[in-house]
Amino acid sequence: MDIKAYWQAVLRQDAKAMREYFWEDAYIRWHNTNEQFTVEEFIRANCEYPSQWDGEVESIAEDGEQIITAVHVWEQGGAAASFHAVSFLKVRQGKICAVDEYWGDDGEPPQWRKEKQIGMPIRNG
Repeated sequence: MDIKAYWQAVLRQDAKAMREYFWEDAYIRWHNTNEQFTVEEFIRANCEYPSQWDGEVESIAEDGEQIITAVHVWEQGGAAASFHAVSFLKVRQGKICAVDEYWGDDGEPPQWRKEKQIGMPIRNG
């Protein structure tokens, strides 16, 4: 399975292309919000989001039937929303049969850590 092509389809919000990567009975779980989706519900949630996406795959790890990705996702057009998603994709015969996904908002460190002057930026800008 071409995981980078899958993510390009997701980021383009291309329902037809996304559908090709899944088994019909696959499920997708977003643990942060306690939701489970069918493939069609997942595609709707992604493609009917009220903005357009852009992003980049930052990391890929493959181990047999599991692919793990870390992806930086942001809204196009200068919108402030920026996220990181870590996805655990279970693959069977080249298609996704399950996804466990964790989304986190990008942002500033909390004030209490700033006050302690601990940590440093991973990247500037």
